[in-house]
Amino acid sequence: MNEPQIPPDRVAEVTPTSPASTSAPPTASSADSIPASDPIPDSASAATPPATPTMAPPRTPPPARTPIPVSAAPAAPASAPPRAGFRTFLHVLANTAVANVTTSFLWFGLTFWIYAETRNVIATGVIGAAYLLFISLFSMFFGTVVDRFRKKTVMVSATLAALAVFGLDAGFFFAVGAERIVDLRLPWFWVFAVVMLAGSVVEQLRTIALATTVTLLVPEDRHANANGLVGSVQGVTMVVTSVFSGLSVGFLGMGWTLLIGLAAIALTLLHLAPLPIPEARPAAATSSSAWVDLRGGWLAVRAVRGLFALVLFTTVNNLFSGVAGAVMDPYGIDRFGVQGWGIWFAVASTGFIGGGALVAAVGLGKNPVRTMLLAAGALGAAGALSTFREWGWLYVLGLWLFMALVPAAEAAEQTVIQRLVPYEKQGRVFGFAMTFEMAVAPVMSLLTAPLAQWWIIPALRTDAGRRQWQWLLGAGDDRGIALILLVAGLGCVLLALGSMLTPQYRALSASFRAAPDPPGQTARRRSVGAAD
Repeated sequence: MNEPQIPPDRVAEVTPTSPASTSAPPTASSADSIPASDPIPDSASAATPPATPTMAPPRTPPPARTPIPVSAAPAAPASAPPRAGFRTFLHVLANTAVANVTTSFLWFGLTFWIYAETRNVIATGVIGAAYLLFISLFSMFFGTVVDRFRKKTVMVSATLAALAVFGLDAGFFFAVGAERIVDLRLPWFWVFAVVMLAGSVVEQLRTIALATTVTLLVPEDRHANANGLVGSVQGVTMVVTSVFSGLSVGFLGMGWTLLIGLAAIALTLLHLAPLPIPEARPAAATSSSAWVDLRGGWLAVRAVRGLFALVLFTTVNNLFSGVAGAVMDPYGIDRFGVQGWGIWFAVASTGFIGGGALVAAVGLGKNPVRTMLLAAGALGAAGALSTFREWGWLYVLGLWLFMALVPAAEAAEQTVIQRLVPYEKQGRVFGFAMTFEMAVAPVMSLLTAPLAQWWIIPALRTDAGRRQWQWLLGAGDDRGIALILLVAGLGCVLLALGSMLTPQYRALSASFRAAPDPPGQTARRRSVGAAD
């Protein structure tokens, strides 16, 4: 029987619908989603009048294709950095340096003060580990905040919060009294330390925001140099912090140390508030993503081939740093005293300045990933040999070399992320990376501190322990700490060299080399270089 003829303009009313037929026709942007088995009709067939419709069963849509990973596009903000962007970055960097000096000044002061009063390695190890652990726990939240708000808003808010928390802690200190706080049998020291910990951790918001301002304000070809300047400023921070923390705690006490810190934070706020930082409203500010966008950070990391390996590679030097963090200050205080250790630690911290200045001057080479792993292995070797004999000059020299290598390792990680990750996602990626990296150090500190206090240090102070290890570590009262640093440093060397043999290392290096320059970058290099 013949089927009735239906006018072409009525075909859509009787043709059975299906998921395939109700979807919009493919456009140029969705052409990649058309299966290869479905040829696109040419112009001749498209012009043919529709034939009599057949009542065919609904067509099942083809299975979705698995996307093929491609090289990441270069990370760049929506607009080019402003002509005076590098100058603005220097202002932000200097302001952040003063803020970090203040935070470290108070935190170092707490560490020096409690060890000088109690000679308890566990107390210093626990508060050091708690600091790193809290940074790890909050880094993903901080990264999400940085992506969702303007960078200046984040920095001002973090400074206000730190000022309020440190002010509250100072009030608690004067209300309870120093004599009761240093009594570890009472809970007051831990209350005092936790509140100060909160202020120090909030300040880490500025660290993540600073890393993203490099992309916002600095041309891409100068990122490595800018990250090197960040390393130099960290060195200045360490120098100033260690000297003034030791002198302040040793001569003025913890109360005056708190008041000096509060005054310095207030000054940074006065400088930062009127500073213009040009930035459009972040795209993430209008999204409904969670405040702790762990999934977003993970997807951004996975979008770049080998980038998760970068996070793992960075934990290599953090393994050694966690061990050193538990025993470094006690060893130095035993050698030089509180005031003396503050001064010698400042001398060693000039390694940060030298290493950062070197990176700022010459960059990181063609492959920052290789530079990072070589630096991690070298700093492990320097740390292992720093206490090989109980000589003060050897310890300071080894620590200086260790700190001189840290800026290269950190700048390499930042440069890779800034180049491969889109600007609007960099805060979450930095936060994601910091979550993993900072989690390693406190775990190592918490494991090392009780082992050192209760087993290794006492064992190597016995006559039997001295005879057993003197051939390797020499004579002295702190050979237990020397053994801990020797084993941890050699382990860091082996991990760094082994990482360079992995396929993940080769994949990440290839991704960095394959990333093209942003559009117009060559012309902008000339104009910004001439302007700055």
